[in-house]
Amino acid sequence: MTVYDPDNIFAKILRGDLPSHKVYEDDHVVAFMDVMPQGTGHTLVVPKAPSRNLLDADPATFGPLFAVTQKIASAVKKAFAADGVAIMQFNEPASGQTVYHLHVHVIPRFDGVPLRPHTGDMEKPEVLAANAARIKAALEG
Repeated sequence: MTVYDPDNIFAKILRGDLPSHKVYEDDHVVAFMDVMPQGTGHTLVVPKAPSRNLLDADPATFGPLFAVTQKIASAVKKAFAADGVAIMQFNEPASGQTVYHLHVHVIPRFDGVPLRPHTGDMEKPEVLAANAARIKAALEG
């Protein structure tokens, strides 16, 4: 198995070396906007503990990670008046994993609206900031 790379993009965000539009943070988990969203409000939930993915993570990571995933899913559904919420998690290249730090995708879904492809096109920072503000407000209310 490949070893964890402490210079992956999410590790850099967790250290504060790269900016992000955070919506939630506690001692174990950070949630922030995906810069290449597949839908409006696409949020990533990332444990602070280093692991490449679910396959090599310490099992103690999962409780806090999925508790926050549930909290974020409820907030994005409310913030965007979504019809549903997709929760996705990928492990290794064959599954579609592209960043090798365990993370969960939370994507608000709307009837009749397909997911956008993961093309590498980055969303405008002002859109990400506005979406983050909506999620933060939903978490507070």
